[in-house]
Amino acid sequence: MAFPSSSSPQGKYDVFLSFRGADTRNNFTSHLYAALCQKKINAFIDDEELERGEQISPSLLNAIEQSKISLIIFSKGYASSRWCLEELEKILECKNNNGQIVMPVFHNIDPSDVRSQNGTFGDAFAEHEEQFKGRQDMVQRWRIVLRDAANLSGFDSNVIRGPELF
Repeated sequence: MAFPSSSSPQGKYDVFLSFRGADTRNNFTSHLYAALCQKKINAFIDDEELERGEQISPSLLNAIEQSKISLIIFSKGYASSRWCLEELEKILECKNNNGQIVMPVFHNIDPSDVRSQNGTFGDAFAEHEEQFKGRQDMVQRWRIVLRDAANLSGFDSNVIRGPELF
């Protein structure tokens, strides 16, 4: 895939990486980030771009808005993070309002579990519904954005593309 030039006025970042840190930060995501940087693609990853003392929420929301592409790395624990779900809401808002390119990556998770909120995604939503009893509208929005994001064309780590090398 060709990435837009960093000098484009559309955004400060070429790529925003949305991921559950506990699941993928020190393996898949760190390798992906390194590969993007090696190719001179300006990628935002939360642990290296935030200035000390800055509030996380506004900084991440701003980075999403200033990105041309968002890669959503769905993993088993993604839906258990309220912040991941709020990021996802913002990402799809930027897709719908600003034409941001959004690509899901299903990392060791079945895309249908994300789409239908089954498995660990179902467990996470059972907890969210209990925790946010007075805010079911928020939980429902999260369900919708997960389904919408899972319906986008993306990459599934469980499907091998191209010839297998042994």
